[in-house]
Amino acid sequence: MTERPSIPYRFDPDATAAGLKQAYEGLEAGIETGDRVTVAGRLMLRRGQGKLAFGQLADSTGRIQLFATVNDTPKFEGFAKLSLGDWIGVSGEVMTTRKGELSVKVLEWTVLAETRRPFPDKWHGITDPDTRYRQRYVDLWVTDEARHGLQMRSKLVSLTRRWLEDRDFMEVETPALHPIPGGALARPFTTHHNALDQQMFLRIAPELYLKRLVVGGFERVFEIARVFRNEGISPRHNPEFTMLELYQAYADWTDIMALVEELVAYLAETLTGSTTVSYQGRELDLSVPWRRATLASLIEDQIGRSVDLSTPIDELRALCDEHEVMWKDSHGPGKLLLELYEKTAEHQQWNPVFVTEYPIEVSPLARPHREIAGMTERFEGIVAGRELCNAFSELLDPDDQRARFEEQVRERDNGDEEAMAVDEDYLRALEYGLPPTGGLGIGIDRLVMLLADAATIRDVVLFPTLRPEQDHGSATMEPDDEADAGS
Repeated sequence: MTERPSIPYRFDPDATAAGLKQAYEGLEAGIETGDRVTVAGRLMLRRGQGKLAFGQLADSTGRIQLFATVNDTPKFEGFAKLSLGDWIGVSGEVMTTRKGELSVKVLEWTVLAETRRPFPDKWHGITDPDTRYRQRYVDLWVTDEARHGLQMRSKLVSLTRRWLEDRDFMEVETPALHPIPGGALARPFTTHHNALDQQMFLRIAPELYLKRLVVGGFERVFEIARVFRNEGISPRHNPEFTMLELYQAYADWTDIMALVEELVAYLAETLTGSTTVSYQGRELDLSVPWRRATLASLIEDQIGRSVDLSTPIDELRALCDEHEVMWKDSHGPGKLLLELYEKTAEHQQWNPVFVTEYPIEVSPLARPHREIAGMTERFEGIVAGRELCNAFSELLDPDDQRARFEEQVRERDNGDEEAMAVDEDYLRALEYGLPPTGGLGIGIDRLVMLLADAATIRDVVLFPTLRPEQDHGSATMEPDDEADAGS
């Protein structure tokens, strides 16, 4: 039996790869500094040259070369035979080789963890995408883009939180288990609470609880919430994802538009150095202000004719047929317009645009437009052809809200599994009075995708949802569903 190395219970590194490179930047070739440091990480590259051995140590900050010699390095042969992926701790002298490579001369070393599986090196990486996402703990070491995107995600969330707090928003936490599904149009996950013997639902949005808090006197609230929607998997959908949702009393949709474009421009500038970024080989301008365009005008741009809520329903159905848009007999003009827009126009919008004036029929929580009958003061922010955010002036009238909930129930009875239920407690809250309020939902995952130049949501989620491994297949991508960052 091969003798396993004795693993210490703790180790005390006092330097990092990035810190050493910063501290010794510009050090000439062939210099031995006499400075002793201790580093730790994974051995990612190794090569031997007779009485010399070179390795590359990777830690959470970067990579640094290790330089071992038969004369200076104890158990030199053991060091030269370490496996790629082994965790090691090294103490030694900071130096540069004759070629000028900053290195740590190995004077002491110990194994901190053995890898018992073949570890891919950084040059070849993991070629199977399914393995990358399923074994993220390996992917993070060998795929620099994965590490970069996920580190950017952490920074983006932190910056967003501070940006909102600087504007007097208060962060809150609302329930993830809901007695009834609500706050967005999506199919929920169901579960059962044994003690209460009650069916419950994983939240599809925190909206209705956050607006209860505005009723309670918290005038600016936000939540960075994990939400769950029982829908397909695609390059831009994961069944659980992260949403920034916020509500601002005494504001309307125009205030929220300004907030969105300012926040996104700030994040782009801070994280990438510019409000102009490259996404999938194409330039994307995120600077303020963003374009505004009505939903109906964008449809007209694509199909060449004007349509609105007054267009006869038979004509709208014929247009849907012409453009291969699925529709049901229960769909009214508003739903047909939305379906036509999503099929013909949404994916054509590259640079940011606030798409405005959504029909009441498809906006059950939005306030009626102050000038246009049948429309709401709702907008979606579309960037790179996909929805980034959804927002509106919030519906305040409890009677109107009840009527819309009841219409949703009728939709559910007609087979729409994404329709809402009647939330009696939320209606009671509205009866106590909700002041004029603007609300917003931004998909954090999609925002990170844009700024990290990631083609799929799985690249910016640490552990995306996949098919069971015994299926021996990848997480098959299904057609995109409509359900996204909802407010």
